[in-house]
Amino acid sequence: MSLNAVSADPFEKLDAELSAVVNDRSHPLASLSVLAVRDGKVVYQKQFGQRFIDPARPGKNRPADQNTLYRVASISKLVTALGVMKLVEEGKLNLDADVSVLLGYELRNPHFPARPISLRMLLSHTSSLRDAGGYYWASTHSLKDVLLPAGPLYGKGAMWASNAPPGEHFSYTNLNSGVIASLMERAGGERFDRLMRRLILDPMGLRGGFNPADFTSAELQDLATLYRKRTEADGKEVWNPGGPWVAQVDDYSQNAPISRAGPDYLPGSNGTLFGPQGGLRISAIDLGKIMLMLMNRGEHEGKQILKPETVAAMFAEQWRQDGRSADDNRGLFNAWGLGNQHFLDLSAPGRGDRLVEGGGFKGVGHLGDAWGLTAAFVFDPVTRAGAIYLIGGPGADPESYQGIYSSRYRYEELIMTALYRHAIRTAAAEER
Repeated sequence: MSLNAVSADPFEKLDAELSAVVNDRSHPLASLSVLAVRDGKVVYQKQFGQRFIDPARPGKNRPADQNTLYRVASISKLVTALGVMKLVEEGKLNLDADVSVLLGYELRNPHFPARPISLRMLLSHTSSLRDAGGYYWASTHSLKDVLLPAGPLYGKGAMWASNAPPGEHFSYTNLNSGVIASLMERAGGERFDRLMRRLILDPMGLRGGFNPADFTSAELQDLATLYRKRTEADGKEVWNPGGPWVAQVDDYSQNAPISRAGPDYLPGSNGTLFGPQGGLRISAIDLGKIMLMLMNRGEHEGKQILKPETVAAMFAEQWRQDGRSADDNRGLFNAWGLGNQHFLDLSAPGRGDRLVEGGGFKGVGHLGDAWGLTAAFVFDPVTRAGAIYLIGGPGADPESYQGIYSSRYRYEELIMTALYRHAIRTAAAEER
């Protein structure tokens, strides 16, 4: 091959593969933002598709770019855990204390009333709380109205597991995050969204946050609307890959966002308000800054955001699958830290936590899946390699496009594998 035949862009093939995934006519994606880290440095970042789509006026469409903010779903839990660990550093939270003391009421699973619940259990999804009773309530309600048997919203107590006591069974649960945010508000003395700004987002210079009502006009312009090509007809879900994109969430083109908390909201009473489990809006670029901070043992641009020992404690394994003490989840969850998943590279057809085709990439981090968005934030703290993808919504039913070697959707597998092969894995590794 002549030198003139060699592409000047080392990522030309990666660009083409990712573009093909986004523009697949059978399984199109509204938008995609990706970032790859190798040897502790960002080596690739790219955006595809549209962050805002106006079906009546295509000229008003806005493409995704490096400033685009996505509602990153459950990746929010990992970022929330950073705020938790900062408060632990400050001595305002204790990972192993009975949370009842700080909440101001006794939080107990009524099936196992002698077993206290700790913040460590909440962060590692072993608290015995469940989502069957819901995980969001308006500011007119207190969380204790839901969690306590005498509470007006307790109902049949579906939020409490009866099969295992706290600390003995893993079950991925969004409600844990609402309790965690309530504890943070009690410890920090302010509303969760503002507390996270003070503890983590502002010190790192990150845009976005948990409350679009407080965003600047520029941040609102940069916010990605999440889409699906899905409608309801006769009570049934209808997907049409060739049809129009239908906005699901974060479309503020007509009306400005409204804060979920009223002026009389009492911090600590209802931590579900601002979506600690899934309400963070942030860009792939800024998630990359968080990833590098964690790789660098808590340091960001010469500033120590978290202590090295805090980062180590956060990613220390708290739970591992033993075949008995967890819900199945198609083999997706096999080990957990404090607010983060450990990916063990386990695979079976349509099952498992394997990240890339053929295996070989283990890591820690979190996945996201809500309102059409699917996302991943995963890195290996030893090799200091990592990948982020944020998908703005599918045009075909993702359940009809299941993964081949994992429990994720096929387009997620294709994106992560492309990032790994063309940006993360070094040339030397490819030669081996």
